[in-house]
Formats: sequence, structure tokens, C-alpha cells
Amino acid sequence: MWLRLEARAAPSRAMRYLPPLVAAALTIVAGFAVSLALGRDPLAAFYAFFVQPVSSLNGVAELLLKASPLMLIATGLAIGYRANVWNIGAEGQLILGAIFGGGLALHLPGVDSRWLLAAMVLAGALGGMLWAAIPALLRSRFNTNEILVSLMLVYVASLLLSYLVQEPWRDPQGFNFPQSKMFADAALYPILLDSTRLNAGFLVALAVVACGWLFVAKSFLGYQMRVAGLAGAAARYAGFSARRSVWIGMLAGGAAAGIAGVGEVAGPIGQLTPSISPGYGFAAIIVAFVGRLNPVGIFFASLLMSLLYLGGEAAQMELRLPSAITGLFQGMLLFFLLGSDVLIHYRVRLLRRAAA
Repeated sequence: MWLRLEARAAPSRAMRYLPPLVAAALTIVAGFAVSLALGRDPLAAFYAFFVQPVSSLNGVAELLLKASPLMLIATGLAIGYRANVWNIGAEGQLILGAIFGGGLALHLPGVDSRWLLAAMVLAGALGGMLWAAIPALLRSRFNTNEILVSLMLVYVASLLLSYLVQEPWRDPQGFNFPQSKMFADAALYPILLDSTRLNAGFLVALAVVACGWLFVAKSFLGYQMRVAGLAGAAARYAGFSARRSVWIGMLAGGAAAGIAGVGEVAGPIGQLTPSISPGYGFAAIIVAFVGRLNPVGIFFASLLMSLLYLGGEAAQMELRLPSAITGLFQGMLLFFLLGSDVLIHYRVRLLRRAAA
């Protein structure tokens, strides 16, 4: 006997939106099993992961703070993913955005105007777009694989940032630490809630999500991108440009990631350091798919992923769990989501092997 997958005729509309909820529930169940295997109280682990991080105003502020770059990047990536343009290098585009925006703040230290912050956001978007333009050009011109090119550029961007903060942009009064000078107040996002770190970057993220929804749901260009992803041959027959879809998809992801990079260095960090992201560019890929490539779904998925980040930190302190626990939960969430998607579109058939 063996198993075979048979395609379903037409999955119901409700079942198309059910997998994220199923994946989240299965992740919680698997978390209970992991806690038992590690000799920890599952209820204590559940509380540390999902309740304690948001049990105070500061915790809620931290949740929104960490969700901001995730929803920003995932919204930009989803535009390309809808057209089967697979930008995997958002982490590198985030770093380039931080370099462009942070470099502007470092070279204009005497400017005391809020226009500086606006210029930093635009510079960050430009930096992310320039980095994303490299795989877009190679894909559209030479048909290279944008997955590999964008992923390899992440390491180039990381090394470039490391060089800048250790050599030309190092703070001469920073006790030889690899970091830049602290940004001036005019180059920092204003705080939204007193006594917390939540800043105006959250509002920027909400604005990008709203723009992403308008593009996807209301624009003809967004419709073209969606058709290109669902039926490439039909899109070409209708005269939709595949090359344009590649450029729009890559540049949208790069711009959003670049703005997220500015949000990190002009927000909670306040300077350039060798590490400005705990992997937001990669986690945003999971957020995009958990949100079903829809900006509204991405908003809620980013809150869930942010909770996993905060819960992982709380579990390390309260239960002495390893730091890799956050990555484990993120991986399980994606695994269960993909598995649920398979069962939504296919049914499992048990076949008997014919007698010899």
C-alpha cells in the first residue's frame, strides 16, 4: 500500500483562508510537546510565549514595534510573490536602506529639521530599490534565478555594513566599538507612547500596508501582477509584460525593506551597528505567506510573528530555554502552513499495491 495525492476539483473559499489559523493552532500544540520534551511546564511555557509579552502597556508597545518592519517588508514582498517573482533578499535590502538613510543622518549632523527624517526614509527606499534592481536586471535581461541572486546579495550587504561601521563611519569616541555616532534628534522617529519605544515607524508601516492594499485590490497594475502569477501564458496572451512584473515585484520589495531598515536605525537603535536586524527580512517571508499575500492578512500575521519574537525572549529569561526556540517556532509555523495548504488543494488516497 502507498499514499498518493489527488488534486481537489475546487477548494472552498473558506478553506483557502483557514490554513493560517490551523498552522497557528498546530504550532501551539507542537510548542506544548517541545516544552514537555525539554522538561518544562507546558502551561508556563504557553504563558511565557503568548501572554506575558503583552501583559503590560510596554509589552504591547514592543509588540507593535517589532511588527512594524515585518508588515512593511512582507507587504512589499507579497506584491512580487503574487506574480511569482521570488525576492528572498529582503534582509540585504533592509541593510542597504539603513546604510543610505543612516549615511544621510551621519553626513548632515547639523540639520535640525524634520525634513531630514523624510529624506532619510526616501534615501532608505532608494537604497533598497537599488539593491533589488540587481537581481531584477539579471532576471529580466539574462533570465538568472532571482532567488539565488537576491539571497547572495544579503551577505554582500552585511559585509558592506560591517566595513562602514568599522572603518570610515566608526565613532571616534565609541571606545573602539564597531558602531557609528548616535543620530541627532532630528534624524530619529518621534515616540508615540511615553515611557515606551514605540515610534512613528509604526504609522509609516500602516501607511505602506494601506498603499499595498490599494495597489493589490484596486489598481489595474495589481490585477496584472495577480494574473501573471496565476496564469503566465494567459497574461502574455493578454499583452501583460512579464519583464515589467519582475521589475515592479523586486522594486516594491526593495523599497519596503529599505524603509524598514531606516525604521530600525532611526528608531530603537539610533545609530548604525554591524547587526541592525534579528532576521526581519527572512521572517517577513513567513509573514507574507501566513497573511495569504494579502496586506490585511499580513498585518495580523506580523503581530503573530512579533509575538513569537517577544515570547522567545521571555522564554529564554523565565524558563531558560535556548535562544534558538524563536527560530524553531517560526519554522514550525511555516511548516504547518505549507502542510495545510497541501491538504487544502489535494486529498490523500490510500492505494493497495497490485499483487505480483
